[in-house]
Amino acid sequence: MASATKRACDACHRRKVRCNGQQSCGNCSQAGLACTYDAIPQKKGPKGSRAKVISELRLKEHQKKADHRRQDSTHNYGSPASSPSPPTSSGPLTRELVDGCTDFYFAQLYPTMPIMQNEQLWALVAEMDTSVEAYCLLCSFCAFMLIQPGVETKVGQTMEPLVGSCSRTSLGRRLLDEALRKRKSCDYIENPSVNTVITSFFLFGCFFALDKHNTAWFHLREATTLAQIIGMQEEKMYTTGTHLATMSMRRLFWLLFVTERAYALQKHRPLTLHATINLPSVAEDPSKPIAGFIHLVNLYRPFDDTFVGLWNKSRTDCSTLWLAHLQTQLSQALPAVLDGTETQAADLRASQHWLRTIVWQLSITNNFLSSTSSDSSMTFGYPIEIAKDLVAVTSQLSRRSMEVHGVGLIEKIFDVACTLIDVMSCVPMESQNFSVGPQDYLNHLVHLISTLRGGRSRYLPLLITKISDTLPPHMAASITQPMVPIKVEQSPEIPFLQHYDSSETHSSNTSSPYSTPPFLHYYPPS
Repeated sequence: MASATKRACDACHRRKVRCNGQQSCGNCSQAGLACTYDAIPQKKGPKGSRAKVISELRLKEHQKKADHRRQDSTHNYGSPASSPSPPTSSGPLTRELVDGCTDFYFAQLYPTMPIMQNEQLWALVAEMDTSVEAYCLLCSFCAFMLIQPGVETKVGQTMEPLVGSCSRTSLGRRLLDEALRKRKSCDYIENPSVNTVITSFFLFGCFFALDKHNTAWFHLREATTLAQIIGMQEEKMYTTGTHLATMSMRRLFWLLFVTERAYALQKHRPLTLHATINLPSVAEDPSKPIAGFIHLVNLYRPFDDTFVGLWNKSRTDCSTLWLAHLQTQLSQALPAVLDGTETQAADLRASQHWLRTIVWQLSITNNFLSSTSSDSSMTFGYPIEIAKDLVAVTSQLSRRSMEVHGVGLIEKIFDVACTLIDVMSCVPMESQNFSVGPQDYLNHLVHLISTLRGGRSRYLPLLITKISDTLPPHMAASITQPMVPIKVEQSPEIPFLQHYDSSETHSSNTSSPYSTPPFLHYYPPS
């Protein structure tokens, strides 16, 4: 065991924070800084901004490594050595803003999109004044963080001082425009890199959150095309380069894989990526477990060209047995207890029940349902069971764990609710007496959408309109009135996730991958 010293390390002394005196100390380990005791003790000076200090420390550390990173051109997360038209310092992107967005990313979003590591991000910061590629990636990265409705604060500090007088969304739009403008000055299409793929992915996320789906689809297809040009779909691509670079690139491929499939189901688009490489390993980064990310990939793997072809009506070779088997796969795809973060659990469970709804919709389209089927997934009332399971999950989750996924998760809940409304309008409802039933599930989902950030303004009016137009007046009136959410108890032998303290402080060590991809789909009421 390393012996403790009697003074603070250089980084803790510079940041004016308490140090445990170990090598390496806890603060440096969490911030991704080198822990040294080289500085000569001096008299105390005036206190400064801790956020600014840590940004400076990271910058100095990674500036020393920038030249070495450029040598690994194939897997490099820095930009090419010759970068045209260096970015100007007068733009909206600042190192303090990058620092705040980075803290939020590792505390909340890394579990759903584990494609960037501390070292890679701060290598980009070291190059942002000289590399257009690094500058554009950081602009799109920060724009994505600010435009998402679930972004509230950075860890330990509000982001208000970093944003200034304008709103987060306004600053996010400025950064988005800046990334698009500066990107025109480099030939990223003819000379793509992993960085250009990540930039296109974040641009997709921005336009998805802004409800500009044609532009969002363009940038998602751009990201998958650039990934294929690089060769990310070939396993041999991952046999060279540093462990950090290949690990992150593999995760990026699977993130694009999941995102494309989810968006293809939403917008009836074709697929370009297939399961041609190995999955990430749970053991490759023990400090940041990615089991939840791998579960998400496995949820979407069955939705291949065959299913998408049937969904898009370009194929007709569908069968009741095949769809029933797929429903069984989805029901058993996740373990009874998820060992991960609460944000991961929210995304995984919502995705699971949304996909069950998608398969049921394909079943009814092909006239495979029957009121007398012994398989409940092949009956007309199956969406009631799905809604019950979704209510049971969401009643145990904190609002924050759901809001962090932005509109993508809200849209999944919205689609399940719309399907439930359609079923309630045509399937005879048994007398419930005092038991919980479909009307209660719908009440809960309406209340949930109305309380989640981004749900009330965009999705609640659509849902209320569908209720009024579809359900009998007396039932619609009772649902659209102010309501109290219900709790549906799950079977005690099948808990859906481990106990979470919703008030706990999340850090990059406790949370980590999967905005739906965070941004999955939009289904207007039929």
